[in-house]
Amino acid sequence: MHDCRPPSRALRRWLKIFDSDPVDGRYGHLLLVENPERDDDLGNQLRPYFESAHGDAREYFAGEIGISLHPDADEDDDDASLLYPGCLPDTAKRGLFGEVMAGLVTEHYEFVGGHEWKVPIFLFRYHADVEKYLFDLARDAARERAVFGRFGSDFIGLKLDDDGAVVRLIVGEAKWRAELSDSEVETLMLGKWRKNKRTGERKRAGGIWFEINRDLDVPHGVRQLQRLLKERDRDGHAAAIVSMDKALALKNPVPMPRTNLIMIVGNGKATRDEGEPLLVWKTIPEEYTSRHDLQVVEVILKDGEDLIDEIYDLLWTV
Repeated sequence: MHDCRPPSRALRRWLKIFDSDPVDGRYGHLLLVENPERDDDLGNQLRPYFESAHGDAREYFAGEIGISLHPDADEDDDDASLLYPGCLPDTAKRGLFGEVMAGLVTEHYEFVGGHEWKVPIFLFRYHADVEKYLFDLARDAARERAVFGRFGSDFIGLKLDDDGAVVRLIVGEAKWRAELSDSEVETLMLGKWRKNKRTGERKRAGGIWFEINRDLDVPHGVRQLQRLLKERDRDGHAAAIVSMDKALALKNPVPMPRTNLIMIVGNGKATRDEGEPLLVWKTIPEEYTSRHDLQVVEVILKDGEDLIDEIYDLLWTV
């Protein structure tokens, strides 16, 4: 289970907050900008949270590919070099960083609606291409390749009542980009240009707005999360499991309120002004048509790749 609280002091020293008042009670925007001087020990301060986030998947993948996580196994350099997530390609680790950051900011900062969110476990074990990549790599070191992203929600958090039942979901889309230029953000949100071969017409296809607007009220990730809770802590999350069953029922499901989260993290463009957001914050974005509350979080870094590499190099090494 994910049982590490966000490192509050480290976050306060690392990121400067530019927060807007909620719009119409259903849209919130939070801009977090890295302070000019990054703490030399920031990677170590973030390390426990990232280990907690990846712990379930690390154990699961090790079992699937036949690697021991016993401390003595670290003496075998060949096995240690194959352990998740450190052995993944850099591009894959940057994507994972964005998803962990989604959970980190959700559990630490106040979002639209003022709800208290909990991320009981991350869904990283449900990354089929990573499982295949690790299985193949353990048996053939020449199988290094790019890794496809995980399908479905990047992360899911819960609001629990006093009895432990789920009373609200937060469902997140998290994206890392090395350079958050205007054109890159526009493509991220609206999708890439596609040309109709028959008519020659160009139009945008995909993108975050398209995906989040059409998502199911209770997405597949909720079933995945429920399975993990049953396996890892059935007794501790019994009420949550039952309430999720009711929301997932095919016949007469019990409606469950939901907040959508869009998380964009990456290196800021060289010409950006301090406090300049990537998306509109004074009004609800016109591209957003879902009926659910929306929280946008932008995390602007400098040389973010260096921090990501530092964190993932540190995991389970001390």
